[in-house]
Parts: sequence; structure tokens; C-alpha cells
Amino acid sequence: MPEADLVFKNARVLTMDRAQTAAELVAVKGNKIMLVAGNDQLGRVTGARTKVVDCQGRCLVPGFNDAHCHIFALVRKLLSIDLSPPAVASIADMKAAIRQRVKNTPPGNWITGADYNEFYLAEKRHPTRWDLDEVAPDHPVVLSHRSLHACVLNSRALELAGIGLDTPEPPGGLVDRDPASGEPNGVLFEMLGYIRETVLPTLSDDELARGIALANKYYLSCGITSLQEASVSGDIFRWRTLRRLKDDGILESRVSMMFGFDALSQFQEAGLGPGSGDEQLRLGGVKIIVAETTGRLEPPLAELKQQAVSAHRAGYQLAIHAIEESTVAAAITALEYVHGLYPESGRRHRIEHCSECPPALLKRLSRLPVVVVSQPPFLYYSGERYLATVPLEQLPWLYRFRSFIESGLTVAGSSDCPVVPASPLVGIYAAVTRRAETGQMVLAEQSITAGQALAMYTVNAAYASFEEDVKGSLGRGKLADMVLLSGDPTGLPPEDIKYIRVEMTVIGGKIVWSS
Repeated sequence: MPEADLVFKNARVLTMDRAQTAAELVAVKGNKIMLVAGNDQLGRVTGARTKVVDCQGRCLVPGFNDAHCHIFALVRKLLSIDLSPPAVASIADMKAAIRQRVKNTPPGNWITGADYNEFYLAEKRHPTRWDLDEVAPDHPVVLSHRSLHACVLNSRALELAGIGLDTPEPPGGLVDRDPASGEPNGVLFEMLGYIRETVLPTLSDDELARGIALANKYYLSCGITSLQEASVSGDIFRWRTLRRLKDDGILESRVSMMFGFDALSQFQEAGLGPGSGDEQLRLGGVKIIVAETTGRLEPPLAELKQQAVSAHRAGYQLAIHAIEESTVAAAITALEYVHGLYPESGRRHRIEHCSECPPALLKRLSRLPVVVVSQPPFLYYSGERYLATVPLEQLPWLYRFRSFIESGLTVAGSSDCPVVPASPLVGIYAAVTRRAETGQMVLAEQSITAGQALAMYTVNAAYASFEEDVKGSLGRGKLADMVLLSGDPTGLPPEDIKYIRVEMTVIGGKIVWSS
């Protein structure tokens, strides 16, 4: 057997293969795994040039794969004012943070803030344009909500965006207004993407490089070796940007990039089809957002079905964003329509989020060959809000991981970062315990095992992007993407999972991060 470049010994190896093979040693040659075995095989694979890592009983798992995240939104967040709780606990705190940024920002330049959550503010409301005008009258300001489904603009920013008293509601969006005057109060729903793409200045090359470098370090510290970029604004320009960032080595985690339906023709004209790219950057599925605003679906169901069929006929996987019961129902209807026309396609269409899924919808969903891509850490970071705001009759249908799995569905795990922090270990903890950050339990009957939760972030996430043959489990010939953990999530009491630390991250046989 050839000499290995890198060997991990004395590890508790969770291979995540179908046989759940037990092992203590993983040997790497180049960027691939050459052997998974017991410690007794150490002498067969080591030589003078082999780097040996003694894991001292710690846990080695496949690299984590975040199946739904937003790289460029994270960059924006990392370059913005951090408005997240608990540091920002009131609108007064928010104003103070903006006031500090104003001191170092020339008048007329944009100020951006990220991650505010009105539920955790003392005032229990969104800030308004008038709140922001008090501290930044000479700067356009935009603050993004933690969910990314809302944002707040001050008067200067509203003017630049062309949003005023007579501005009509955009498709799928909502302009919140003062009930007395009808004037926009600065709060916009489902319009952050529009503001970023059409009003905010494009990040400079230096800003993008700085933000991506910060994001790269963050992802690696979380043990995330693969990312599935899920922005509906993905297009050929973003693809080329990612290609450049990958080629320059600024972004080390592997990326599968989804793109919006409107960009489909761009990729076809460029000769880029499903799965184009390489092991570093791969073209993923077509992202379609189904939203419900003011009691109507956007896009309407007939249009959604046609978009789904068009993307399917072009050979692409669908990734349909659906959160509320009504939008999940629409997504299922569209996928049923496609499946009825093409029952043997093997396309692995996806529903992103699938947050509210009552029994009747789950029964329909389980008949389809689809993947559910969900977000366990939402339970941890937003569980208190769910318990306070989700109607009691809908609460039992929230993030039904156990029911999904028992129905035979493949469920992949993700963070939707920067909506919540990216840590897969928090997601695994939340899926197993169903506990919010505050300690409250959210539907304990939907808890799953640590092994099932780990599969969501490894082999299932790889399956969701058609990459289970090259990653997601540890075996001979697989990519050497691994994470060394301080403890075994499948062997610890559930409450201790949240204390596990990422100690080393390996991509393609290269140690890219170490604590």
C-alpha cells in the first residue's frame, strides 16, 4: 500500500456509510481517502513523509455540508453593523450603534446593519424610518432583519429606492405604511433582495475579498467543508465571481450554487448545464421562491407550475422555497404536476424549509421522490418566538423532522446563514433536543437521534446535491473532507452536544483550520 500523506489515528471515526463501519484510523493520499481501518493498520500506511495526527479518542466525522446558505448575504452581514441580540436589546441600542458608524462614514455613503430581530427588542416592534432619521439624517441606511425577509430604510434610502406615498406594492413584496397618512414607514417585507440588487452600491473588489475572507474563516471554524449557495439572485455573474474566488483560494469550502429561474437562459447560453463545474464549484438547481403576501401567492400557482416544468425540462433540479402551509401546499402541487409528467426523472427536486407541513400535506409529500432541506437551528434561535407567535393549531406541524424521516423522505440540514449562525453542531443539538436557546421545548415528539441529525449535515446533504458518491461519508476513494470534534455527538447525553467544539477542519486532505 502506498505511503499516506496524512493519517488520523486513535479516533472515534463516524464514517456515516450505509454499514456504519467502525474505525479508528483514516489515511489520506492527495485529496482522497485511501484507507479507513483500525489502528493496527497504521504501519501499512505511514512513512517518513506522512503527517500523523493523534486524535486521542476524539471524534472524526465527514465534513459538514450546509445544504442551504447565502454566502454573499453573509459577506454583507460581516461588513455591516451587528444588531443581533442580546447585545442590541432595544431601538435605543440600535440608534447608538448607528450613531457610532455615522462618525466614521462620510455623509451620503450607505450605512448597513444586520441581524436585528424585533421580537427581542424591548419595544417589540420594527424600527421605522423616523427612528433611523434621528441618528443618520445625512446617510442612506438599510437594516436587514435576522430572517432576511424584512428590512428597514431611513428616509434618504427610501428616496434613493424610489419608494413613496404612491409607490405600488411590488410582486411578492409589501411596503408597510403609517395607518394615518399612508406614508411608507420604512419597513419593507420580501424586498431586501431588490434593495441590495438595485439600490445598494455593489461591493468593491476589496470589500468582497475582505468579506469572503472573513466568511471563509467562519465556515471553516464551524467545520463546514461544503456549502450550497441558495440565493434566488444567483446568476451567471455570481457564478463567475465564485469561480474567481475559488481559483484565487479565498473561499476554501466547496460550493454548489443554485440560481434563480430568471437566470436559466444565461446558463444555457453559456453552455453550462446541470452539474457543470468541478469538485470545488458545481452548478446546482433552480431556486424558486413561493411567498404569500396579503393573502395571495407569488408567483401564482399556474405560473409556478410552468416555471417548475420549464426548469425540469431543461434538466435541472428544482429548489422551491416554501415556509407557510399555503406555500408548502403550492410547492407540493407544482412538484406533483412535474412528477405526473415525468415520473421517472431521478431529478431529486427539493423543498427548501418546508416549515409548516400538516399531515395531509406530508402524506402527499411522502409520495414524491423529493428532498426536504430544512433548518434545525431555527428551533434553537427562534424557538421562543415560535412558541409565542405561531397559532396553536399550526404549532404541531412545525419542522417535523421525525415525521419526515419516518415517512421515508431524505432530509438535509442547513442553517440559512446568515439568518442564524451556521454551526451544524447547534443544528444537531436542536434536532435532537428540540430546545430553544432559552431552554423551552418545541415539539419534543419530533426529536430525532444524533445519528439521524448528523446524517442531515453529511450524507443527506451530499445526496441533495447529487454528490453522495464523492463526499458525505468516509470511505476509500471519497474526498478527504473531515472534521475533528472534541466529542462524539452520538455518544454523549443530548444536552452535552451543544458543548462539542470543532477542533480541526480538513478539505481535500489539507488541514485548513485548527483550534
